[in-house]
Amino acid sequence: METRQFGNTDLHLSRIGVGAWAMGGGDWKFGWGSQDDDASIAAIHHAIDRGINWIDTAAVYGIGHSEEVVGRALRGCSKKPYLFTKCGRVLVEGTLTTVLTESSIRGELEGSLKRLGVDSVELYQIHWPAADEKQTEVGWRTFAKLRAEGKVRHIGVCNFNAAQLEAIRAIAPVESLQPPYSLLDRAIEAETLPYCQKHNLGLLAYSPMASGLLTGRMTRERFAALPANDWRRNGRLFQEPILTQGLGLVEVLRGIGNKHGVTPGVVAIAAVLAHPAVTTAITGVRNPEQVEELLPAAGLKLDAEDIAAIQRFLGA
Repeated sequence: METRQFGNTDLHLSRIGVGAWAMGGGDWKFGWGSQDDDASIAAIHHAIDRGINWIDTAAVYGIGHSEEVVGRALRGCSKKPYLFTKCGRVLVEGTLTTVLTESSIRGELEGSLKRLGVDSVELYQIHWPAADEKQTEVGWRTFAKLRAEGKVRHIGVCNFNAAQLEAIRAIAPVESLQPPYSLLDRAIEAETLPYCQKHNLGLLAYSPMASGLLTGRMTRERFAALPANDWRRNGRLFQEPILTQGLGLVEVLRGIGNKHGVTPGVVAIAAVLAHPAVTTAITGVRNPEQVEELLPAAGLKLDAEDIAAIQRFLGA
């Protein structure tokens, strides 16, 4: 599988990676419903066997469960992928809260390493900026210390905008950004993507299929039948008028996919990967069949006709 250098780091990443958000299960606020851990582990093994060389997870996914599943999968792997995880979202009196104190971050990292069964990770990320800018700065200083101590190889952030990236860059270089990016969520195109290009940040785009809306399998009936513990029931992209727009876009992607022999979801991922600022895309998979279906996205090059059809629909 084609790889691309991850910003200024020495990592070369496959163009798609395993996203383990859904593998956390449904027993937390942003769960995707109940999951089959054995199927998740099989998905990880199949992805690695097929050339995907990195996994992205977080301590908060399933309140540790996603990392435990990834750790179990790694014990059965002959080839070890790069591991990326995150911190900063913790339960405080039953409420998910952003906490970026040094003691909290260090405690979270130790917990993550234990659950993953490793001594260090290739990339450690602040999951969300704190409302208090000073706390975000404390968090980033702590990250710089962890890198200097060899606890983590590289450091990055998620869900930061260009101004927030610039603010912490004065403390220590930012190596990567993980933002939401899909054909239905393009807010980062105006300022954040150009900033990442200017500073050569590695960029991991998450939710390139709009949390499943652009896979080609989502329908109004399926959305209505989502279990109560699937966060998407109240997700922004699944409310009107975006839901209707997304289902209409799927039909455009389906036509393009039919031309290339792939699914709408593959086209959606390929469209995200086509942006020069994007290093790679996170693909949420929960079984080997999903992995196999999405693999063509890593190499699919959309032509001018394809791009024009998407832009006409979006009014771009």
